Amino acid sequence: MTRRLYYDDAYLRTFQARVVGRASDGRDAWLDRTAFYPDSGGQPCDAGEIAGVAVTDVADEGDRIRHRLARPVDADEVECSIDWPRRFDHMQQHSGQHLLSAVLNDLFQAPTLSFHLGRDASTIEIGAASLSPEQLRAAEQRANEIVLENRAVRVAYEEAGEARDLRKPSERQGTLRIVSIDNLDRSACGGTHVRSTGEIGAILIRKLEKIRGNLRLEFLCGGRALRRAQSDYDALSQVARLFSAPFDEVPALVAAQQARLAEADKSAKRLSLELAQLRGRALYFDTFPGPEGVKRVVRRLAAGPIPADVRTEAQSFTAGERAWFAALFDDPPSLLLAVSADLGAHAGNLLKAALAQSGGRGGGNARIAQGSVPSRDALNAAWTWLEAALSPPDAATASQAPESALE
Repeated sequence: MTRRLYYDDAYLRTFQARVVGRASDGRDAWLDRTAFYPDSGGQPCDAGEIAGVAVTDVADEGDRIRHRLARPVDADEVECSIDWPRRFDHMQQHSGQHLLSAVLNDLFQAPTLSFHLGRDASTIEIGAASLSPEQLRAAEQRANEIVLENRAVRVAYEEAGEARDLRKPSERQGTLRIVSIDNLDRSACGGTHVRSTGEIGAILIRKLEKIRGNLRLEFLCGGRALRRAQSDYDALSQVARLFSAPFDEVPALVAAQQARLAEADKSAKRLSLELAQLRGRALYFDTFPGPEGVKRVVRRLAAGPIPADVRTEAQSFTAGERAWFAALFDDPPSLLLAVSADLGAHAGNLLKAALAQSGGRGGGNARIAQGSVPSRDALNAAWTWLEAALSPPDAATASQAPESALE
C-alpha cells in the first residue's frame, strides 16, 4: 500500500521514499510513500523526478500508485521532487473549481456534474439548460469577491455515514476526505488544493456552450487567468492601433467595419452578376449558330460548386433565340444546362435523364437545371448522353433522347 503524502500536505515539494516494486522493464516503480498526485477526478497527474529521473506518468491502482519513469532507477532509497509550478497551477485550478461550482449552485441552483482540468483551460459541466451573460458575470464577480476575502480552505476526514452538508453526495463508503471552503462549500475530494481562497488568484470565465442538454463552462484561475488577460490585452491593443482608436471604441468600430464589408460583399456579388449578364449577351451575339440554326456554348471548368455568375451567364446567353449553354465542373463533378424557350427542350427533364444514366442526381425547370455525379468518368458519360440528346433531329444519336426530355 502506498502512503499518499499529498492528502495531508499539498505543499510538499521534496520527499524520500523506498522503492517497493518495479516492472520487468524497470520503468514502472511503486514507492512506500509518495507526494505525486495520480491522474484522477478530472485532475492531471503530477510531474517531477525520482532519483533524478523524470516521472512521465502517475496512475492510481487502488491501494498503490504506479510511477512511470523516463528510464529505470536502480536505487532502493530514492530522493523525489515535485514539479512545483505544475502542482501549484493544478491546485489553483482545482480549488477555483470548487469555489466557482459552489457559487453557481448557490446563486442559480446549477449543480456541477463533472470537472476537467486541461493543459490550457479547465471546464465544468453544469446541470442547467441555460445561463445568461448577466448570470455568468454575477457568478464570476461573486467568486472573485470570495477570493479577496481569503477564506480558509481546509482538509478533514469524516466517515461517509456521518458526513453532512456536502455539495454533492458521495457514493464512497468508509472514510471520506472532505475539502471545505469556510462558510461556502464542503465536498468529498482527493485532489490537491490551496490553503486559502486568496491563493486561487483571479477567476476568469471564458466560454459557455451547450452539451448533452447541459452547459459546459470554461474558466481560468490564478496564473492562467493573468496570462490570458495579458494576451487579450495585447490582442485588443493591436486592434486598437489598427483603428487608431481607444480601447472602448473598438467594438463599435469593428461592428461598423463588418457592416461596411457586408455591404461591399453584396455590391461585389451584384456587380458580378451584372457582369455575367453582359458576358452572356455578348457571348450570344459573338457565337455563330450551327447548321441547324442553334447557338451552342460548352464550358469545361476545373473547380465547383457551380457559381452563381456562371448560372447568370448561362441564363443571359439562352435569353436569346435558339440557344443552349452547358458547363461541366471537374471537382466536384457537376453539370449545368440552360436552354432557350423556343428550342423545344426541357432542361430539367434532359438533365435528369442524363444523370440517371450515370448514377447522379439533380434537376431544375424548363429553362435551367444542374446536378452532380459520383466521378469524372460519370460526368463524361452524362455529358456524352446529353450532347447526343441536344443534337439536331437528323443526327444519328437523336433517337437516344427520351420523349420526356422534350416539352
